[in-house]
Amino acid sequence: MWSRWTIFRLPLSPKGVVVSDSLPVVLAQALPVPAGRPVSDFASDVGTLLVDHPEARLVAYPELHLCGVSGTDAERLEQLQAAAEPLDGERTRQLAQLAGDLKIWLAPGSVCERGPAGQLFNTAQAFSPQGKMVSHYRKIFPWRPFEPYDPGDRFVVFDVPDTGRVGFSICYDAWFPEVARHLAWMGADLILNPVQTTTRDREQELVLARANAITNQVFVVSVNTAGPFGFGKSIVVDPEGRVLAEAGVEPEVLALTLELGEVARVRREGTAGTNRMWDQFTESDAPLELPLYQGRIDPGRWRPREGGES
Repeated sequence: MWSRWTIFRLPLSPKGVVVSDSLPVVLAQALPVPAGRPVSDFASDVGTLLVDHPEARLVAYPELHLCGVSGTDAERLEQLQAAAEPLDGERTRQLAQLAGDLKIWLAPGSVCERGPAGQLFNTAQAFSPQGKMVSHYRKIFPWRPFEPYDPGDRFVVFDVPDTGRVGFSICYDAWFPEVARHLAWMGADLILNPVQTTTRDREQELVLARANAITNQVFVVSVNTAGPFGFGKSIVVDPEGRVLAEAGVEPEVLALTLELGEVARVRREGTAGTNRMWDQFTESDAPLELPLYQGRIDPGRWRPREGGES
């Protein structure tokens, strides 16, 4: 049991049964928690959120939610360096225990990670209802030249059993279609994109959220930092590019149930009943060279992986 904060006990879903493919999500468009604050403060926030939304299975927060910094560039970097912890550090242990005690899937935004060779990574984590860190993703495309992070080197997905597969991207990753394409190819039904956009390009990011959903036939959830620090406008998009929910600028909670089985239906029937991009190639087609990547599209591999494949 936790000794430093109160854990809210959640009621079971109706009849204690989770509907297959249905994922109730709660997205907290919130202001950052100042770096160095104890995880107990965050735990209290999550517990309060779940009192209002006891149906939630996945709770997600914005980029760097637990690592809020301010001041000059030098002061911000110093604060980020001080907030950085290794993946097996105390912060991870406490977040895992929090998810386990609350019996939820918890995506607490991203954090500053101290890498094994001293690197500074912007890292998203996912924690299971069993109190385990099941996935971590290091931002591949830091917002250069403004961010001090080292880039990650791999795409990451994780499974919510009996429901679907989730892929991580972080903020500026959304501007690079290679990220969403690879996550979809790896079998993601949902791309979770925590964001800390404090600049005036949020409108463009909303377009990109819809574009990434449309071109890959996946759900896209982009949860941004609230105003006045950020520009808010968190968004949830379905596999055909329709906006299911969008927040304003100020702190707000979006709560809705995603039917992840819609991904398979849209790919089978086509976007708007027409377009089936993942069936574009046949095995008799010649490979398509990709000079930019010094690689190729192999028609035999041009299909998303099935759930359960790694």
